Amino acid sequence: MLTYRYKFTLSNGTEKEFTVKLDDKTLNLISEEKKSYPEWTELKYSKCSNCPLNENQHKFCPLAINLVDLIDFFSGSNSYEEVDIYIETEARKYTKHTTLQQGISSLMGIYMVTTGCPIMEKLKPMVRFHLPFATIDETKYRVLSMYLLAQYFLARHGKEPDWELKKLVEIYADIQTVNKNFCKRLRNIKIKDASINAVVILDCFAGSVTFSLEEDALDKIELLFNAYLE
Repeated sequence: MLTYRYKFTLSNGTEKEFTVKLDDKTLNLISEEKKSYPEWTELKYSKCSNCPLNENQHKFCPLAINLVDLIDFFSGSNSYEEVDIYIETEARKYTKHTTLQQGISSLMGIYMVTTGCPIMEKLKPMVRFHLPFATIDETKYRVLSMYLLAQYFLARHGKEPDWELKKLVEIYADIQTVNKNFCKRLRNIKIKDASINAVVILDCFAGSVTFSLEEDALDKIELLFNAYLE
């Protein structure tokens, strides 16, 4: 089992800990099913336009039901509130004093990829090597490395690889659709903006990856590989 532990200490002294447990082979979230879920978690409630799930087979949005505790706890919190965050992984520990929206965003990024949303699952390899509070440049590098390694595995299995990264743009366009629709879902339940802006941050990172690919802005990264190109 793979475990990530996030501990939030708010400015008023309130502490809250979230322990994310993942199956170490599938990277699926290990969670206990609740007896009931709020209406906003139903699949038909602000359903994503690109969602492939059938409402007759899936009453609830898998992403939403696994974020209920996180959303509920921070429902009365503003995004700009300061917080101390302690993160513990198997390999190392992290601490940071930051805004609540940044802390929630880092944790939410794990949940959104591991809950069973078919759109978000393409990012699972990044969860296995989770980097809390990654910068945009770090995220771009990790995404590109992940995707190119996926193409190597495709080729090794006799399938057609996408060395031009064309399908990566499509993947992130779909991810942005999920982000935008989930923000709409949260706005409809009239909570304060900490969790909403956490999703907005994730969407900005997704947009930066798409922009880099569409604008062919990989030259800066290419310079790092001069030793291979000589």
